[in-house]
Amino acid sequence: MQSTPLEEYKICLFGSEADKLVPIIQSHKNLALTRADPDLVVCYGGDGTLIAAELRWPGVPKVPILNSRLGHRCIPRPPRKVIAAVARGEMIWTRYTKLECEVFASKHRREPDFVLTCLNEVNVHMGRINSAVRFKLWIHSIPFENGVEMISDGFVACTAFGSNAYFKAITKGIFTRGIGLAFKATTHPINHLILPEEDDVRFQITRGPVTLAFDNSPDYFSLDAGDTLTVRKHPQSATILTCEPVIALDEPF
Repeated sequence: MQSTPLEEYKICLFGSEADKLVPIIQSHKNLALTRADPDLVVCYGGDGTLIAAELRWPGVPKVPILNSRLGHRCIPRPPRKVIAAVARGEMIWTRYTKLECEVFASKHRREPDFVLTCLNEVNVHMGRINSAVRFKLWIHSIPFENGVEMISDGFVACTAFGSNAYFKAITKGIFTRGIGLAFKATTHPINHLILPEEDDVRFQITRGPVTLAFDNSPDYFSLDAGDTLTVRKHPQSATILTCEPVIALDEPF
């Protein structure tokens, strides 16, 4: 949908070289720089800058401008032209599904110990290089493959937006809607899965240790046997502004 022009956008700049955009922002009367409660976050960098901005300002619309050698999720246009389009209200607003991951690391608890939110993926990997991850999987409370214990280097649960990252590296493909599950170096053939967005997925670690990471957050967690993760669609989406409609997620913005 087309953005609605506002009298003023409060804009926060994000990125290691984002200060270079200050004069451009200041040249537009209806754009004002802020450090708190922004209407928009202008990300100047690569895909990692955009992902980090969503972690820091969840749900606040992002304008990702490319300032990196790689960046499929960033606008490869001169910043002056992109910001002028923002000021004129000409950007295309698109919402993307996010995931939430509830982690139950204490036995017999009904409430999760903590909840993670991600735009790209939840990534579980073996905690020791010489010790495989063992786990079981339920989809909508139905045991996957009759409840067999799966043995692998770990697994990834991702959004369609994030399927161009680790999921693609494992499966050599992407998807456009749903929740993707990719399994790393399993001991027996297991098809990767693309589930409806309405499904919830539960993993139980049957042998650890394992390491849990999400998006490009610097925080990661150690889990062990008996710990469980529940992954589902998050009620909040991410909003990203682009100059052109996004036709295919495997094409650069």
